Amino acid sequence: MASEDKASRQILDWKPKERASCAESIYARTAFGAPIVVKDASETVGPKGPILLQDAHFIEDMAHFNRERIPERVVHAKGAGAFGYFKVTHDITEYCAAKVFEGIGKTTPIAVRFSTVGGEAGSADTARDPRGFAVKFYTEDGNWDLVGNNTPVFFIKDPILFSSFIHTQKRNPQTHLKDPNMMWDFHTLRPESIHQWMFLFGDRGTPDGYRHMNGYGSHTFKLVNRDGKYHYCKFHYKTDQGVKNLPVEKADELAGSDPDYAIRDLYNAIANKNYPSYSMYIQIMTPEQAQTSKFNPFDLTKIWPHSDYPLIPVGKLVLDRNPENYFAEVEQIAFNPAHMVPGILPSPDRMLQGRLFTYGDTHRYRLGPNYLQLPVNCPYKVKNYQRDGNMAISNQGNAPNYHPNSFSGPKVDPNVKVLYPPYTITGDVNRYDEPMKDEDFEQPAALWLRVLDEDAKTRLVNNLAGSLKSTADFIQERAVKLYSRVHPTLGSRLEKALNLAARAKANL
Repeated sequence: MASEDKASRQILDWKPKERASCAESIYARTAFGAPIVVKDASETVGPKGPILLQDAHFIEDMAHFNRERIPERVVHAKGAGAFGYFKVTHDITEYCAAKVFEGIGKTTPIAVRFSTVGGEAGSADTARDPRGFAVKFYTEDGNWDLVGNNTPVFFIKDPILFSSFIHTQKRNPQTHLKDPNMMWDFHTLRPESIHQWMFLFGDRGTPDGYRHMNGYGSHTFKLVNRDGKYHYCKFHYKTDQGVKNLPVEKADELAGSDPDYAIRDLYNAIANKNYPSYSMYIQIMTPEQAQTSKFNPFDLTKIWPHSDYPLIPVGKLVLDRNPENYFAEVEQIAFNPAHMVPGILPSPDRMLQGRLFTYGDTHRYRLGPNYLQLPVNCPYKVKNYQRDGNMAISNQGNAPNYHPNSFSGPKVDPNVKVLYPPYTITGDVNRYDEPMKDEDFEQPAALWLRVLDEDAKTRLVNNLAGSLKSTADFIQERAVKLYSRVHPTLGSRLEKALNLAARAKANL
């Protein structure tokens, strides 16, 4: 087999990186360490008789096989992972005292998982979908998980709608089929999603693999400097390979011919030492600017205009190692937006606030209460009072398991207190769901008028109409009205693409 495809040749190229001096290391053993006498046959009563329950090797092998699959992620089920480093190229210590940024030239190990969002683990990499872009920084102050997407905005602004939104991206509960009526019904009833919808059905909805797309922390965060002063922040990663997107026809073709296209592309690039890299930037907003902003800076459906909040360079992410074992290092890797390090704090962003709880909760269900003890998730230094539970891999030995204690148990670090400054919150407790106003359509309108060229506008309209055509007429009519609020031309072009006027006249 002369293929130059590193992913296809992996098993041919495999060589143990280390071989123990002891000759018996080449021999198979059970999970409890005993030699396996015969690997090709179970223990039976005669050559045609039944299997014996005493065949410990068979029982162990099948019992483990029966449990090989953990629950797949509810969202972001299909993904690819890689490892590398983050290197600081510019000084931002005036904004942030996190050690990961403490000096130009400093490097920090990272793990990255890219993913589609709505599809199952067996879905196609090229499906029209946002792409997850999650980064784990293994810092000396603990793991920092920056969990975002390849778009700077999201579909909703309040996490209470998240489960409903994801249900519309999954399968109809009776037919078990993807249902455009569900998806478009939700979208047209929650107009806040239109900004993200225009990204999704534009060219960025089908990126050419994971190397040719940008990434965003998406949420608003709070950075604290060494003096305890804070600024609000958004994180961006710009691909150094250049942005490339797949035409609809090519994306559809690859969905059938190579549904793992993006995973293969990332693996082969790294295997061929063509290491992907991304330049990190931040946007900064002062607390005073946040108070006077004409838009809510904590609304995940909004961007911060670069003209008002320019990109500030920070560093570079480089991916130079493929996972050695996909399950251990990619399927079991767990990202949690609540995992922040001193110098980085959450903002009042509602979606971020919701994710602070939900991510850790789903990991404890999917991977177990000690998921942070798995090697790919484990911080370098862990001392606390958490003990026991399933898979307690590192249970902290004989150290005291209660606080306070008189026996040298771990104590709080007084040096980081300044990085958690107090702040004041005032307001009436209520459930606030503000309706969309005309000004809420200004950013989608800017995307239509100032970002998309004529060809990109045509592709957006065609993509929207291609999805909408399978929905009920009243949903199509509601969609046209919604997109007309972005811009009348967009609405009229969508109406024409759907042929709504002619169909209505024919029904008179």
